[in-house]
Amino acid sequence: MTETIPAQFQVLDERFKYINGDFVLERLHAGSRKTEGPAYFPAGRYLVWSDIPNDRLLRWDETTGAVGVFRHFSGYANGNTVDRQGRLITCEQGNRRVTRTEHDGSVTVLADRFEGRRLNSPNDVVVRADGTIWFTDPTYGIFSDYEGNQADSEFGDACYVFRLDPATGELRVVADDFCRPNGLAFSPDERQLYIADTRQEPSHIRVFDVTADGELAGGKIFAECDNGRFDGLRLDGAGRVWAAAWDGVHCFDTDGTLIGKLLLPESVANLTFGGPKRNHLFITAGTSVYSLRVTVNGARCPQPAGA
Repeated sequence: MTETIPAQFQVLDERFKYINGDFVLERLHAGSRKTEGPAYFPAGRYLVWSDIPNDRLLRWDETTGAVGVFRHFSGYANGNTVDRQGRLITCEQGNRRVTRTEHDGSVTVLADRFEGRRLNSPNDVVVRADGTIWFTDPTYGIFSDYEGNQADSEFGDACYVFRLDPATGELRVVADDFCRPNGLAFSPDERQLYIADTRQEPSHIRVFDVTADGELAGGKIFAECDNGRFDGLRLDGAGRVWAAAWDGVHCFDTDGTLIGKLLLPESVANLTFGGPKRNHLFITAGTSVYSLRVTVNGARCPQPAGA
């Protein structure tokens, strides 16, 4: 039987008053070393996530509740997402690359170098409606052998945010002034990109405007963390930002106000919305994966231009 714990929604602002959901959180899986990178596949009704130090990807089947190994020796996978064709995009910290798992199970390397230098350790990734892939590249996977392979950075102290065009293979730096860029997520209309900087003091989220030619402008601080550090980010359909923090999931309104929290017993690393209505919140936290249905819906990816 699935273990459950009480769901604790903490209202900090009237705007969060009617945002809630199930009375309990379900623990879908326990016993990992460090869970990260949940990605939901609507067509198969399953969730894939990373167990970084154990160097594997795990899979939960929504129809049966069964959990199994999706891939052993995953390259110390961290962040995952699903592209417009329903394929898994993965940040492999240990292999220092971003890959795509094709429908036949084969793995395609999308990016592993920039200007001839090896990437640090790709961390989190999102796909825009135009098919471009945006990812952060801090040094967590090369800092030690715990969740990657210890090595020197080939970029000195720089940790970039990249934009990849998989159609042409062009990889470009879109942000170069982060300490340790981590989670990232687009606004519902994809005109803005939110990026967490984990190692700033305090840890904060910055928001950028996305220009017509795929560059970033602005970058003001959107919100600061009041408990530990931010990690993964997701947005709901109303443009609210849901951010992973040490005490749970923090919810920010579009003006940057912290309006509420979903408290958890383990430090949260990442989250994603899934299910047929995108109102099933999946959370990777500590050694576990949690889920509950909520009264908001995750942002829907817009149609690409001309579709």
